[in-house]
Amino acid sequence: MEYAIETHDLSKSYERHKALDALNLAVPQGTILGLLGPNGSGKTTTVRLLTTLLRPDSGSCRIVGLDVVKQAKEVRRNIGLAGQYAAVDERLTGLENLRLIGTLYHLGRRTVRSRVDDLLDRFNLTGVADRQVKTYSGGMRRRLDLAACLLADPPVVFLDEPTTGLDLINRIAMWELVREQAARGATVLLTTQYLEEADQLADRIVVLNGGRAIAEGTPDELKVGVGGERLEVTVDDPSRAQGVALALGEWGMGPAVIGEGGRRVSVPVDGGIDTVAAAVSALKGEGARIVDFSLRKPSLDDVFLSLTGHGTRAQDSEPDLESENAA
Repeated sequence: MEYAIETHDLSKSYERHKALDALNLAVPQGTILGLLGPNGSGKTTTVRLLTTLLRPDSGSCRIVGLDVVKQAKEVRRNIGLAGQYAAVDERLTGLENLRLIGTLYHLGRRTVRSRVDDLLDRFNLTGVADRQVKTYSGGMRRRLDLAACLLADPPVVFLDEPTTGLDLINRIAMWELVREQAARGATVLLTTQYLEEADQLADRIVVLNGGRAIAEGTPDELKVGVGGERLEVTVDDPSRAQGVALALGEWGMGPAVIGEGGRRVSVPVDGGIDTVAAAVSALKGEGARIVDFSLRKPSLDDVFLSLTGHGTRAQDSEPDLESENAA
């Protein structure tokens, strides 16, 4: 099997902080890898290492067989990158930005014209193509940056939280473009904090935490690993969530966890009417006011809570970009 992205014991530190610790990846051509983890887990550091923006402290990585350190120039010819922040020139119009990128890639006038027109239409930017980017909203800048990333039709595409700031319609449009890239044979590495996005798009998922890969598999494999059904209870007062978690944890199939916002409590259960009856009894004894109660199959949210103890938007963060550049 040919791999478009390969890493072996890839590591990176910033002073005393271990941002990435011996990461091993093997991503087949034409597939989509979802790289997930809470803030500070090493996702952005991984992307910056694989796209030649950082040098690893140890280990190795290859893109379409090219060494990222020794053949950095050739690697850059074979990748597209949309980072967390839109990298567009706000003094130029949207059309001028894309034409400039096409010229730098030496695509030829006819190809540039065709690709630019198509991407402007796909990202719903045709009507503002002649406006300076400094007049764009944040979501419009993000869409333009994504269009620039795909302009050269690269064999490997890195998307670092690509749909942040996009509304639902443009997010779905982006999903379709990502699927199209994989269908034509491109390989996509996607980081995201929207777990539904990873569930929809990724062929396989790697979960990072504290700079290390702690789980890998298809979305369904990771869900199965969490266990059977989940009982999910939402309370009106976050201060009562801990009491609810303790009450449910006494008879659940595993520990109860409190989700983002501090009001949703989830616990693995074995299912059935007896489970519901036992849960109702336990909650009556605790006395919290319940605003929602449901029994459902595991989701990627449950995978995150089970593996990391918190959601993807934890408050700890990776070193900022200036620190990374300085390193």
